[in-house]
Amino acid sequence: MQGKLVRLRAYEKSDADALFRWFADAEVTRWLGPPNFPSRAQQEKFIELAAAGGDDAKYFAIETLDGRLIGDTGIRFIDWKSRKAEFFITIGEKHCWDKGFGSDALRIVIRLAFDRMNLNRLWLSVLADNARAVRCYEKCGFVREGLLRQESFVDGKYRDVHLMGLLREDYERTRGA
Repeated sequence: MQGKLVRLRAYEKSDADALFRWFADAEVTRWLGPPNFPSRAQQEKFIELAAAGGDDAKYFAIETLDGRLIGDTGIRFIDWKSRKAEFFITIGEKHCWDKGFGSDALRIVIRLAFDRMNLNRLWLSVLADNARAVRCYEKCGFVREGLLRQESFVDGKYRDVHLMGLLREDYERTRGA
């Protein structure tokens, strides 16, 4: 699946080094909530599980159109009865931040969720002070639906978390915009 700046693809075993590097980088992971620094072996196991697939999650590597791996994204906790799922994304290559790669990847996942998977709702949680991410999500149509006060302990203090959602009807109404 390809957008204007990135394409989404299945994980490859060779992606484990980059995943390990990103998730061991405190600057990258601080926006993901409480620190989690899985080992390279855990990253390899994750890639195996992602490749095996499943009915409740879709995982993708994000690469630039020239083939550079820069992040990962997907949807998980897919509830087929209620037709909803949680969106997640990490742009692990910091030199790629604020260049539109995340927004492009998000738009691809949104199209997948609504046009191909027939979901009705995507949701996500984001640290309230992660202005870059909140701006990206809002630009792609997500709206703030709730606030979890002091939900996450990051950098020595409790931080609020926004719950954000995007409905199929909102996506269909703004698809041409």
